[in-house]
Amino acid sequence: MELDEIDKKLLLFLQEDCKQTTKELSGKLGLSVTAVYERVKKLENSGVISKYVALLDKNKVDRNFIVLCHVKLTQHKKEFVLQFEKEVMNLQEVTECFHVSGDYDYILKIGVRNIEDYRNFMLTKLTTLQHIASTHSSFMISEVKNTTAIVL
Repeated sequence: MELDEIDKKLLLFLQEDCKQTTKELSGKLGLSVTAVYERVKKLENSGVISKYVALLDKNKVDRNFIVLCHVKLTQHKKEFVLQFEKEVMNLQEVTECFHVSGDYDYILKIGVRNIEDYRNFMLTKLTTLQHIASTHSSFMISEVKNTTAIVL
């Protein structure tokens, strides 16, 4: 799908606050309410907008101990990769999982309350997954940038 400049502006406004009404958006874009509504529907139907979410403050929900865990699998067999990916999807503490190149196979972003919770997560959940050869954990000291916005 080819996005024009109005679509790009609309997407930026929606990423800032998706609860804006079509009337508010129409004023910002200089379009009719109907035109904005149709553009939003087109973006949703084409999959450019995949879903709307509420972003939580990790401090207020006591999940501000953030860990980046590098995981190496024992082998790169297709069945091992697919099994690991299926199992990691069920770990609620894991908020992001990336299959990466380099020394490790995956990087997991994990949010828990504290170091004790992370230890418990490692012992009772992550290390029980099959085909993990090794892990390496880094703990967040401070958050410098965190955005969900994609600038087009």
